[in-house]
Amino acid sequence: MIHILAEMTGSIQGGLGCLGAAIGVGFVGTKAAEAVGRNPAAFGKILVIGILGMAFAEAVAFYSLFLGK
Repeated sequence: MIHILAEMTGSIQGGLGCLGAAIGVGFVGTKAAEAVGRNPAAFGKILVIGILGMAFAEAVAFYSLFLGK
């Protein structure tokens, strides 16, 4: 019984971590699109910063999946 609860706890942790990462990537993409709309000339700089922000948000998902078990 305890083994089943331990597996469920790890799954919940991984699921919540991935959910948080998905929300973070959505926020980064939304704000990057808004920034490009305000200043189209800065598209290249905004793209680089947006990709870095998304990569850092996705790192949370990997931490929750790999370190949670």
